[in-house]
Amino acid sequence: MQDFPKPKQVDNTENYRIAEALSSKFPAAKGKAPSKTVAIIGGGLAGLSAAKYLSDAGHRPLVLEARDVLGGKVSAWQDKDGDWIETGLHIFFGAYPNMMSLFKELNIEERLQWKVHKMIFAMQEFPGEFTTYDFIPGIPAPFNFGLAILLNQKMLSLPEKIQCLPALLPMLINGQDFIEQQDEKSVLEFMRQYNMPERINTEVFISMAKALDFIDPDKLSMAVVLTAMNRFLNEDDGLQMAFLDGNQPDRLCKPMVDHIEKRGGEVRTKSPVKKIVTNPDGSIKHLEMRDGSTVQADEYVSAMPVDVLKRMEPKEWQKMPFFRQMDELEGIPVINLHLWFDRKLKGVDHLCFSRSPLLSVYADMSITCKEYYDPDRSMLELVFAPCSPLAGGNTNWMTKTDDEIIDATMKELERLFPYEIAADGSKAKLRKFAVVRTPRSVYAAIPGRNKFRPQQRTPIPNFTLAGDWTSQKFLGSMEGALLSGKLAAEVIVDKALGVEPAKSLGKKSVEKEYPDAEKKEPREPVGLMGDGAIVFGGGAVFDRVNKEQLLTSDSAPMTA
Repeated sequence: MQDFPKPKQVDNTENYRIAEALSSKFPAAKGKAPSKTVAIIGGGLAGLSAAKYLSDAGHRPLVLEARDVLGGKVSAWQDKDGDWIETGLHIFFGAYPNMMSLFKELNIEERLQWKVHKMIFAMQEFPGEFTTYDFIPGIPAPFNFGLAILLNQKMLSLPEKIQCLPALLPMLINGQDFIEQQDEKSVLEFMRQYNMPERINTEVFISMAKALDFIDPDKLSMAVVLTAMNRFLNEDDGLQMAFLDGNQPDRLCKPMVDHIEKRGGEVRTKSPVKKIVTNPDGSIKHLEMRDGSTVQADEYVSAMPVDVLKRMEPKEWQKMPFFRQMDELEGIPVINLHLWFDRKLKGVDHLCFSRSPLLSVYADMSITCKEYYDPDRSMLELVFAPCSPLAGGNTNWMTKTDDEIIDATMKELERLFPYEIAADGSKAKLRKFAVVRTPRSVYAAIPGRNKFRPQQRTPIPNFTLAGDWTSQKFLGSMEGALLSGKLAAEVIVDKALGVEPAKSLGKKSVEKEYPDAEKKEPREPVGLMGDGAIVFGGGAVFDRVNKEQLLTSDSAPMTA
C-alpha cells in the first residue's frame, strides 16, 4: 500500500473556489435572521450535507433517517465476522470540489488515501495484463490528459485518437451549453454523428458509462460522459483518485453528525416518516411518523431518493408540473459484490476498469484501504453492471440468485485473470462473498432525462428538495449529493434572510413539458410498506424478506 500526498492543485481551481465560497456563506449568515427548525427526511450524504450547512448558519436541523445506519447510497454495515459490507465502491476525485471542501471543513483530510495519478484498464485481449493512462506531473490540464492518451499505445491507434478530436473540440470551446444539448443522444448516437471510431466504445466508453451510471453506452446520455470529461479534463488533478481509509459511516458520516450536533442540530436513526401531512394550501403542516408521533418544523427538506419521494407525494402536489417532472426519473438497479479469497491476488493499489461485459470497476480493498488491509488474502469489491434491461443488459440479474451472480462473476474473473482465478475454484479459492442489491440507485441518466431534474426550491413555500437526482452540475454522485444538500440549505438560509434566490440555482421551466398536469387525477400517496434498506431506497444483501418487500412496494426492478 502506497499513498500519495494530497494533489497540489485540488484547492486551486475555479470550481473549488466556488464551493468554498458557498460554504463560507453559511457561517456568515449566522445571527442575521431568526433561527429556523428544519426537518430533513433522509440521512444520506444529501441530507447530512443540508443539515451540516444549516447548522453552520445557526439553524436547527433535525435529520430523520428511517434505517439504523446513515449514508444512504454510501451506507455500510458489518457481517457476522465483523467484515464491512458496502453499498457501493466509492471513489473520491480531485474534481470533487464540494467534497474536498467538506473534508477540509471537518478537519479529516488525512482520511483520504490518494493514489498515483493514472487510470488503469484490464486488457481483455491480453488476460492478466493491464494498461494505463499516466498523467505526467507538472503538465497542466487539459494537456496532461491529452498526453496520457497519446502515450498509451495499447488501447487506441494514433489515427483513432485523431478521429476523436472533432467530437471533443466543441465541448472544450463551448463548454456546458454544448454538453447539455447532447442529452437527447446516447453515447453511441453521438459517436456515430461525429464519426468516432467504433473501437473507442469497447476500449473506453463502455468503461466510462458503467462507472458513471451503471449503464451501457447505447443507453447512457452523452451529456453524462461529456459532463464528467469537462470536469476532469479542465483541472490538473481532476482525475486523481482517492479511497477513504475505512468504512463510510464511521469515517465520513460520523464527523458530519458530530459537527451538526455540536451546533445544536440532531440526527435520528430508525425514524421512518409515514406521511407528509399538508395544509389546505399545500404547504406542509407536519410529518406523521410511523411510531404515531408528529414532527413539526418551520421548514422541511426531502433528501429521499426520487423513487421514494414519488411514493410519498401528497395529493395536493400531484397536479403541479414541478412535481410531475419526477415521473420521468427513476433509479437504476445496480449490484455491488464483495469477494474474499484465501490468498493474495496479483493486484494494484488503485481502482481498475475491467472493460468486461458484466463488471464495471473493481478494487482489491485489502490493498487500497487501511481498515480493510490484509497482507495475506485479497478482498475484491466489484460493481456488477449493467444488471437490467433498463441499463442495456440482456439479463435482469436482480432476479437471479446470489450463486448465479457469483458464478457469472467468477467466469469473468477467470477470463480476465486466468493465472490466478479459476471458476471451478482450483486456483484462488473464494472463502465467502456478499451480493448487495440496490434496486433503485442513482437516477437512470438515459437520453432526454436531464431537463426533468428539479431545482431545490419548490413551489411549496416550506418545502425544499435535496438529492443527487435534483438539478446540480455534478451528476448523480457523492459530489452531486453533497452539492444538492448545500443548495437546499442555501434556499432556506436565503429565505430566512429575506433575499432573492441565489443565482447558483439557475432557472428551469417545466410547465411546457406538462401542459395537462392539471388534468391528473390526484390519489392518496402509496407510502412505504415494510421495513429495511430495500423499502427505504437503499441497498442490502437479499433474503426472502427483502425480496418480498420489494415485490410488495416496488416490483418494477424484479420484472423489467
